[in-house]
Amino acid sequence: MFPPRFRAKQIYNWIYRRYVNTFDDMANIPKKLRNELSEKFVISPLKIVQKESSSDGSIKYLFELHDKHTIEAVLLKMKEAIYDENGKLLHHPKYTVCVSSQVGCKVGCAFCLTAKGGFIRNLSPAEIVGQILEIKKDNDIDSNRRVNIVYMGMGEPLDNLDNLAKAVRILSSESGLSISPKRQTVSTSGISSKIKKLGAMDLGVQLAISLHAVDDKLREELIPMNKAYNIASIIDAVKEFPVDTRKRVMFEYLVIKDVNDGIESAKKLIKLLEGIKAKVNLIYFNPYPGTNFERPEPEKMENFQQYLIDRGLLCTIRESKGLDISAACGQLREQTIDNDIESNKS
Repeated sequence: MFPPRFRAKQIYNWIYRRYVNTFDDMANIPKKLRNELSEKFVISPLKIVQKESSSDGSIKYLFELHDKHTIEAVLLKMKEAIYDENGKLLHHPKYTVCVSSQVGCKVGCAFCLTAKGGFIRNLSPAEIVGQILEIKKDNDIDSNRRVNIVYMGMGEPLDNLDNLAKAVRILSSESGLSISPKRQTVSTSGISSKIKKLGAMDLGVQLAISLHAVDDKLREELIPMNKAYNIASIIDAVKEFPVDTRKRVMFEYLVIKDVNDGIESAKKLIKLLEGIKAKVNLIYFNPYPGTNFERPEPEKMENFQQYLIDRGLLCTIRESKGLDISAACGQLREQTIDNDIESNKS
């Protein structure tokens, strides 16, 4: 016999509102049911094995999963808390959590360190949700304090669409963390067929496209998957995607020195996004050991941005965070793997 439905809400409340770590702590759940739950389930499938804190307030986490594989997530402090002259809190700090959707990645982008380790497996909905929950616990962020979520860590979210959709629904549940889908952004390298499928699910999430190039030749060099899903097919899929009237589709553009940072690229980008309610987010490339790519000059970034703004395209430069820690996606995980290999040799 299944327990009454209200028990599920009680369990949700203990996990997502009161941050308990064991079923034994759930005082209003019958002991017999607590024992059954303990035998069959775990509350947290993630273990923090390493974290690095930056002077800018961002924290990079390395989580270990049940099968000993590791993934990364990042807490980004977007706005500091504001206090009055008497020390009374006026505004809470604002956070964004960048989470992973896979162990490794199939896409194989030339500029991404995550690609070095290849693809291992998809994350379960619990492992996706668990990243947000563990980060909130670790930073004493109250359960009623909302955070923004970007599915922009390790992996291609749309390659794990079914589990991603379940995670979005769990996170947005009023019985859980109650994080509105409008606060959740799915960033994809451009699997056009699955962009359409995501749109048809009508989850209410925001969409970000990791574009990074304005012609297929360069994009295929940077993102080999572009051979199967070229820029035209991505733009067509974006035009069909249901966008909140108050929102825009984000186009992420990783700027690499002497590769895609020229005004000619800016001109092509203007033409490419014509007719789309778009916002362009320029991102500094964060170098990591072994890469041949370099960080662009600030002057070129600003010139690129201004060219787009002058022609009516909303454009921002993402503030670089975590430069004094392992900022590049996959870097902390790769360092840990390399250290383990060296330890085994000695």
